[in-house]
Amino acid sequence: MSHPARRQPFAVSLLLSAMLLSGSALAAVTDQEILQDPKNPQQVVTNGLGVQGQRYSPLDTLNVNNVKDLRPVWAFSFGGEKQRGQQAQPMIKDGVMYLTGSYSRVFAVDARTGKKLWQYDARLPDDIRPCCDVINRGVALYGDLVFFGTLDAKLVALNKDTGKVVWSKKVADHKEGYSISAAPMVINGKLITGVAGGEFGVVGQISAYDPKNGELLWTRPTVEGHMGYVYKDGKAVENGISGGEAGKTWPGDLWKTGGAAPWLGGYYDPETNLLLFGTGNPAPWNSHLRPGDNLYSSSRLALNPDDGSIKWHFQSTPHDGWDYDGVNELISFNYKEGGKDIKAAATADRNGFFYVLDRTNGKFIRGFPFVDKITWATGLDKDGRPIYNDASRPGAPGSEAKGSSVFVAPAFLGAKNWMPMAYNQDTGLFYVPSNEWGMDIWNEGIAYKKGAAFLGAGFTIKPLNEDYIGVLRAIDPKTGKEVWRHKNFAPLWGGVLTTKGNLVFTGTPEGFLQAFNAKTGEKVWEFQTGSGVLGSPITWEMDGEQYVSVVSGWGGAVPLWGGEVAKRVKDFNQGGMLWTFKLPKELVAKR
Repeated sequence: MSHPARRQPFAVSLLLSAMLLSGSALAAVTDQEILQDPKNPQQVVTNGLGVQGQRYSPLDTLNVNNVKDLRPVWAFSFGGEKQRGQQAQPMIKDGVMYLTGSYSRVFAVDARTGKKLWQYDARLPDDIRPCCDVINRGVALYGDLVFFGTLDAKLVALNKDTGKVVWSKKVADHKEGYSISAAPMVINGKLITGVAGGEFGVVGQISAYDPKNGELLWTRPTVEGHMGYVYKDGKAVENGISGGEAGKTWPGDLWKTGGAAPWLGGYYDPETNLLLFGTGNPAPWNSHLRPGDNLYSSSRLALNPDDGSIKWHFQSTPHDGWDYDGVNELISFNYKEGGKDIKAAATADRNGFFYVLDRTNGKFIRGFPFVDKITWATGLDKDGRPIYNDASRPGAPGSEAKGSSVFVAPAFLGAKNWMPMAYNQDTGLFYVPSNEWGMDIWNEGIAYKKGAAFLGAGFTIKPLNEDYIGVLRAIDPKTGKEVWRHKNFAPLWGGVLTTKGNLVFTGTPEGFLQAFNAKTGEKVWEFQTGSGVLGSPITWEMDGEQYVSVVSGWGGAVPLWGGEVAKRVKDFNQGGMLWTFKLPKELVAKR
């Protein structure tokens, strides 16, 4: 059950620490704890600091006035030679921190001392096919188990006290291009994951498993035309075709290799009992090969968590020709307008538009640009559908080996990519890590081959400004107004945390973890971690003190796919460190 926030007596803390170090079993994570996670500041048991993904903490011991006294208390190295692309959000339960590292590794660490308690390394085959580095974004906790996905598309359940494998399940065939990079989640006693692999012509899917034994409960393809299933007594029972029929918005058989991978995972809204997932690019990138909207690629989907059925969808980029994946997080929030309570959900899309939707039915409420330059569309219509600038779609190759090239903004890595934004319940603002860049893009001929890249396009990414690419923005979702911005020379590629202490935390590829005044955007603190910060920060309370943790380690898609942009980051050091900071009791300002 969930416990109200309270400060542990010192003796109890010592006893807990002794139990931990002696290997005694600690309390299991329950469904109620998962749903009540934001209300218990002594733990973080969900990816997103709550199932809705707001990444908001109610803690205010650490605040804008005393954050200058925040200091490191320990740092933990992932060790070995696998020092690149660390994008995880840590979890913490009963004084133990659980997190993943690159190359499908899992660590359990004593949150008081930084001492490693156990480590699990997946045995990966030589022929894994990750599109965008060897990253992993975190674990899920439930019962006595720690769950994570691997680069060869498996789900693994580990004992949380020992790190020993309890069960392992193959989700999809990595030889076809499938992988898993997102943190899974547990909702209503079901372990839920998506898959990655859109650049290989996979069929995107979201699946639910029994956390106790890994038995498949349901699976829902995210490309129109494929059958969904529920599983009863181990047998598949048809549960309706995604979209209702095959190939309705796809030409020929391309829907059979249509991509739309939900590679970032999803969140859950308890008020509507809906899973909220985004889907990736259609395959191939060459849009002239696949006329039509190409559902459900580059979309947001709402699913019934009991059987995976799709309740509504919103497609941000129909007939995507620029790799503007729609996977970016869809965050639930409520606001008042005209005296009415609005159940909304917001997302900052790779295509450069910020969308506010009615999360009860997926209807478009409003949308607006959140970056300075968008050339592929001139705006959105009344339903949120883009108004295309046809001159910005790369040409068809025809008899030529290469179609006409166009310059488009934003670049395919997106006005905002995977790095999660945060919503502050006090300011009513979203804090969005964004990037200002464009690309030359052209189409090429392509044919599907199992396990091979299925793009049919080429590209070169270019900065739009000499002095910055990254921009942390504070955005009012009710008006579309940008309240403040903070520029960064290199692209921003890490997640955001915001707190009741009027703070916003995020990291930079240059290695800094930074804190900002949530209302004004003033930078009020920073710390150099030694490598690029791509992870998502967390904060929690322990022994009456407020802590902040983040993973540091440069890598990810930018240095691999970044074109001219990669020149800006070529000298950044890779790494693999977990940093933990706290505000000492004696330095807490009187309030």
